[in-house]
Amino acid sequence: MTQPTEQIRPEPRAGIMDIAAYVPGKSAAPAGVAKVHKLSSNENPLGASPNAVEAVKAVAEKMEFYPDGSASRLRNAIAQAHGLNPANIVCCNGSDEVLGLLAQCYLSPGDEGLFTEHGFLVYRNYIQAAGATCVVATETEERADVDAILAAVTPRTRIVFLANPNNPTGTYIPFDEVRRLHAALPKNVLLVLDAAYAEYVRRNDYEAGVELVAASQNVVMTRTFSKIHGLGGLRIGWIYAPAHVIEVLERVRGPFNVNAAAIEAGVAAMADRAHVERTVAHNEKWLTWLTGELTGLGLRVTPSVGNFILIHFPDDGSHGAAEADDYLTARGYILRRVAAYGFPNALRMTVGTEEANRGVVASLAEFLRS
Repeated sequence: MTQPTEQIRPEPRAGIMDIAAYVPGKSAAPAGVAKVHKLSSNENPLGASPNAVEAVKAVAEKMEFYPDGSASRLRNAIAQAHGLNPANIVCCNGSDEVLGLLAQCYLSPGDEGLFTEHGFLVYRNYIQAAGATCVVATETEERADVDAILAAVTPRTRIVFLANPNNPTGTYIPFDEVRRLHAALPKNVLLVLDAAYAEYVRRNDYEAGVELVAASQNVVMTRTFSKIHGLGGLRIGWIYAPAHVIEVLERVRGPFNVNAAAIEAGVAAMADRAHVERTVAHNEKWLTWLTGELTGLGLRVTPSVGNFILIHFPDDGSHGAAEADDYLTARGYILRRVAAYGFPNALRMTVGTEEANRGVVASLAEFLRS
């Protein structure tokens, strides 16, 4: 009779070690590079609101106190800005935390979580961490395809994650398509609308999802302060959801999951509409400029409505994404490799300052001539 193997150390649950750890965009250039322009993480090139900076400084004088466990001031500020009921909002340590909590609470082993072909990498990680099975729906022209998503739904589907706009493509689907998706989903499937880049979108057929959440029992919307508000370092995210989902999340989130500095900075940032509008105007100007200039160099750029662009390189073996990345990094321009997203020959570039944007275009022109 075979004796069971004696374990010599604690082992994680089956499947955990199959998860590929998320790798953030790099932030450093080789030694000797005089100035670094970090364009790898879709951060706000204008920084945070000056009001948010002052709010953080004030918190520094009373760091011995725990924050408000319900983040009530922040929830109220969000609710006032968006016309929502604060009781339907939960704030988290970045929108990543709430995405993970949703997977933890609504997926079990044997269930399926669904996302699109080039969707945010953490969806896969959170689905696997919950012991569920990942199902990937194909995209059409680097954009979510509602028919493909619906075709991938099975009786075991419990969550559909939809990034709209999507990262790293920058594409979106009109809200009529989102509504069509929701109408065809079973009532027991949770539709998660990840609207991290919603504030940047200036299209008449786009909505972030507020009205659909308010009128449904199986739709939630997640948002972040890391992009338009420039508060990535403080990690603030939030969810707008039906009351029954809020009740679930309140039972599992950490008791002080949003720190005091984040709460006060978030309140100040939400009130500073002028800073948001400056950021949007900057992005509109340079997103258009970058797309035109890079296209003029013969590179394909996926049409984006976010604060970044996906740049595709020739398949000639000498001017590919890897070579371009090395060339740019050596000159202090840090872009994002996106092979893990299914784009082995593309780089994602954050819309940066004027200096950074012009520098990348000039450097790529030199690279393509080399």
